[in-house]
Amino acid sequence: MKTELYAAASRGHKNHGWLDTYHTFSFATYYNPDRVHFGALRVINDDVVEAGQGFGTHPHDNMEIVSIPLYGDLEHRDSMGHTSVISAGEVQVMSAGTGLMHSEYNSSEDKPLNFLQIWVFPREQDVKPRYDQKSFDFIHDKGRFIPIVSPDSKDDSLWLNQDVWFSIATLDRDTELEYKIKKRGNGVFAMVIEGQFTVAGKNLNHRDGLGIWETSSVSVKANTDNARILIIDVPMKV
Repeated sequence: MKTELYAAASRGHKNHGWLDTYHTFSFATYYNPDRVHFGALRVINDDVVEAGQGFGTHPHDNMEIVSIPLYGDLEHRDSMGHTSVISAGEVQVMSAGTGLMHSEYNSSEDKPLNFLQIWVFPREQDVKPRYDQKSFDFIHDKGRFIPIVSPDSKDDSLWLNQDVWFSIATLDRDTELEYKIKKRGNGVFAMVIEGQFTVAGKNLNHRDGLGIWETSSVSVKANTDNARILIIDVPMKV
């Protein structure tokens, strides 16, 4: 087993006033040659958007995009005709494929929005763009890995154009789970959303990340109550 720590404090950071953003991997004006991607995982942005503010209409192509609101409401509009609001407990996926335009705003006029935006390199280029979203019960459905994204949707998860699996687990103190990697050759990127964990023997705090590869399973133990962790099971070769 090999591991690499991505401490929360080591992330790229930029406060634009309306947007306070942290970048786990190189993005926009933040560039670190040692933090460009983890296998097919290209971007994890931890964004806090002020009330009524957001990202104006902009293009994407040939990227798989996952948005996970942590608090607040994310308003989405795109060139495929979708208009929706994604709230905490919901997950949005989008295959940009041959190209699309979209915008993302905090739909509240008085409360901030915090969401994770995650980009994954696609398995196939130039697919037809697609969009989907779904609700999950991360608060009450505790003690297990809840599948939220997969390459086949067989477990009621959202489909993505890559051999990648996203899971979220909410655990109470001293609860320990074993995560089994879904595909040979994949690695795992774990990010603590809330609380504290020990993952693969490493202690992780709020928004710390850990890359893990050359193993078939990973141990995950909560060190606080209502601790929440995101697991991204991703190809290491792109």
